[in-house]
Amino acid sequence: MDFLSQINIALRGPTGQPQSATDTISRLADRLSPSTLLADRRAAVLALKGLARDWKADVGERALPGLLDVLQNDAEVDTDIGKAVLETLLVLCEVDENASAPARDLGYKHTDAVLADDRVAQKLFALMADHSFYLRYSALQFLSALLQNRRQVIQAYFLKAPVGVTSLIALLEDKREIIRNEAIFTIQSLISQSPEIQKIMAFEGAFEKLFNIILNEQGVEGGVVVQDALACIDGLLRFNQSNQSYFRGSSLPPVLLSLIGFPASLPFDTPAPQQFALQLWDVPQKRTNVSFVVGIVGLLARHAGPPDVLSITCARCLVEIGISSNFPTSVKAQALRLIPSNLSALPLAEMVVTPYMPVPDTNGEEWDRLEPASALDALVELVLHGEYNAIIDGDRRTKEGMELRAAAVAVFQNFVQKEEISEAIVQAMVSQPGSQAPVTPLLYALTTVPVSPLNVPSVTSTHFAALFFSHLLRFSPRAKVLARSIVPQAGASAPNSSYFVPADGGAPPPPASDDDADAPQTLLQILSEHLSLAFLARGRADLPDREAREWDRLCVGYLCLLIQWLWEDPPAVREFLEAGALGMLVEPINQSAEEDAVIPGLCAFLLGVCYEFNREPGEVTRATIHPILTRLGIDMLAGRITHLRDDDRFKAIGPDSFVLPYPGAPAPHHQAHQGPPSAGPPKPEPEEGEIWFDWAFVDFWKSNYYTIQKGIAVDPNSLSSAAGQGAESAMLIASLKDVIRNQAAEIEKLQSQLKSLSASNDEVEALRAQVQGLTEQLASAEEKRRDVEKEQEDLLVLLDELNSKRRRDKERMRQAGMEVSEDEAEEDDGEEEEEEED
Repeated sequence: MDFLSQINIALRGPTGQPQSATDTISRLADRLSPSTLLADRRAAVLALKGLARDWKADVGERALPGLLDVLQNDAEVDTDIGKAVLETLLVLCEVDENASAPARDLGYKHTDAVLADDRVAQKLFALMADHSFYLRYSALQFLSALLQNRRQVIQAYFLKAPVGVTSLIALLEDKREIIRNEAIFTIQSLISQSPEIQKIMAFEGAFEKLFNIILNEQGVEGGVVVQDALACIDGLLRFNQSNQSYFRGSSLPPVLLSLIGFPASLPFDTPAPQQFALQLWDVPQKRTNVSFVVGIVGLLARHAGPPDVLSITCARCLVEIGISSNFPTSVKAQALRLIPSNLSALPLAEMVVTPYMPVPDTNGEEWDRLEPASALDALVELVLHGEYNAIIDGDRRTKEGMELRAAAVAVFQNFVQKEEISEAIVQAMVSQPGSQAPVTPLLYALTTVPVSPLNVPSVTSTHFAALFFSHLLRFSPRAKVLARSIVPQAGASAPNSSYFVPADGGAPPPPASDDDADAPQTLLQILSEHLSLAFLARGRADLPDREAREWDRLCVGYLCLLIQWLWEDPPAVREFLEAGALGMLVEPINQSAEEDAVIPGLCAFLLGVCYEFNREPGEVTRATIHPILTRLGIDMLAGRITHLRDDDRFKAIGPDSFVLPYPGAPAPHHQAHQGPPSAGPPKPEPEEGEIWFDWAFVDFWKSNYYTIQKGIAVDPNSLSSAAGQGAESAMLIASLKDVIRNQAAEIEKLQSQLKSLSASNDEVEALRAQVQGLTEQLASAEEKRRDVEKEQEDLLVLLDELNSKRRRDKERMRQAGMEVSEDEAEEDDGEEEEEEED
């Protein structure tokens, strides 16, 4: 009742008449003065809290300084007034993005007034260390609002705060979940775009405390709290090399990998454990949590400098997720995109993986384990045949599935960057003398005969195979030489099918007899023939729109591969032209390009490539092609090439992804194995995707289309400077590479010789040391011998002196009449005789 009476007194004037809101706010602001009683100030703050939402501008204008004084003086003394003033300030400073511009500006104005100096920020950091639940929670909420409005100002104050870091980190161990969760959210905002605060947090133990929270919340099976903690860890690591180095040196990377069940130490020849590869994905939140974990693993895989054990382990984990697990398709694609571009330390050909396939009609609850295979083979199978060999998607070409296959193509492209690897893969497709060419999955998909009605999965497989093959040949002259000698097995490319020639709508011609059988066709000739068949098929008037679009995509795949293959490869150009390519290319160029500029533009570009690099003698020379170019029109050909650049399918390609959404309605009904329908309403059809170009071709085309535009206008008897330089450069580069290889081999040989010589030099040095030691020993022995001889000479002199003295003494004894023994006399006589003889 006392509280109500105080509020009533504040709201009514001295005469009992009602006051306006402005007058009431002014009176309440006056009651915030330190000269009033604490109970009066508490009642005023509570009243202002109720008025703040409807009269934010007036409360902020008249009462904000008083509220800040109450926060400084009374918040720690009285919990109730501290909670009330923090909640009032939160109402004044919060900004609703959906509100009007003046309302948002008012929130920013109040925030700037609150942060005019660092007193409020320092007070908030101190209140976070208070034991009161309400004060801690309200301080965290208010601090989060200030961070949202003026993050950089709060960050600058935080760096100067004496207790800010300690109090905020301590909140991560608070037993009250609401405090802990709010602290995680506040830290996310505080560390954003501030490397210094990120470093401070890391060295104060933020990583360890966040991982403890994750483990206590059941890991990736946990809820939104785990997601926020993982997002906080990601924010501490991303774009901060210092924190990454600190994290890599700690004991936490194995804990991170264990969250998704991957062992930290797994040999390359040992498959990943089944509990990692096959997991349950019933909880939607788990997908988000695992996506954050995969993102952090990708950060650790991209190590600056030479790859170390941790980066290789993380890259191995990403490969396993992408090609041999039942992780969600989007997570698989994310993992493959995060694999480092430098795969020299990751031997995909030697890495053993165990693919799994879902059992049809089990709704993903039962899986078959396939035979172990190399990661490179599994990667190629994934791209060519889709996820799980299209058991789940069937004929649907979902955008998620296409993104996964596109990410795998990027991994393959990075893997074959070294010419030695690309040459070895192409060499495996070349038949050895006396044997037939091996039918590899890549070669089989590339040489599959297009038949009508067109099979969508087969077209997609052929298109991806064309991308694979273009990556193998693009920058390797030696691989192009090997590719020209590929002769696929007869019939390997057309199992249980026949060529369909729709020119007259009649039945296909009977197979040729053995007498008229030609020599086996090379791969280049087969591709030329398949392109011709595709051109004939797409020209049918009664073709449905969807099938016509698929024929166009197939033609684009063939044309892009041939353009990159024939570039700077005159022998391949000659073989292609002798297979009847001129007439095949001229007809699409002559067609109207109003509806579709892609195929006419690519044909014009390929024709220009043939003219530019037709440098070897043959049936079709530059002089043969030039009249055709003139008849078509140089300007028209240049226009066809230029218009390709303006097509939406060409402009939409970027470095990160080249999968485009399929225009129109969802995919048609199909009869593939999809498992039983789940209970409840039917799921919406997934978005369908398609591919036309990849970024490698777009980049190649942008770099070289101007050269072709100039080249088609050059006289056939003159050598284009650009082409000449390109061919000459290619020859020079090839020769220099040979020189480098030879020099590298010679250097290796000299290094081995140097090692052997170094070993022999070590033996010589050892012998020299031994000789020196013996010499020193000999000198020491010689010096000792001289000392002994000198001592002996001194002893002889002394003995001689003693003998002389003895004789003199005996002589004195005789003279004195003393007796001298005969022995002594004889001894003396003997000595005298010896002296006389001497």
